[in-house]
Amino acid sequence: QVQLVESGGGLVQAGGSRRLACVAAGDIFSMHAMGWYRRAPRKEQQLVADISGSGSTYYADSVKGRFTISRDSDKRTLYLQMNSLKPEDTAMYYCAGSRQDVLTTRDIDFWGQGTQVTVSS
Repeated sequence: QVQLVESGGGLVQAGGSRRLACVAAGDIFSMHAMGWYRRAPRKEQQLVADISGSGSTYYADSVKGRFTISRDSDKRTLYLQMNSLKPEDTAMYYCAGSRQDVLTTRDIDFWGQGTQVTVSS
């Protein structure tokens, strides 16, 4: 089993930056692809960014050029650097991990508890 714990959320003004972190513990060698999801009130869950086991990255169109996903070489910590934040980025952000090399929502094996990001206008 793998436990994922997010941190870094909080209140930030529009245009500001925030870095989220997700620390993995347990059988981390079984986890390959990781990613960040978010859920805003009255909206569906959205995949924000992910990184495959081989290091390839994906970004949702709404965050391209503003967010950067990265992971420590030991795969224990996943980051999401968020710049030029907008009020519409306000959401609960969840870290996710998969035993597969490529992240797909149906194959997610591990979830964190979430960290709230609120962007004020």
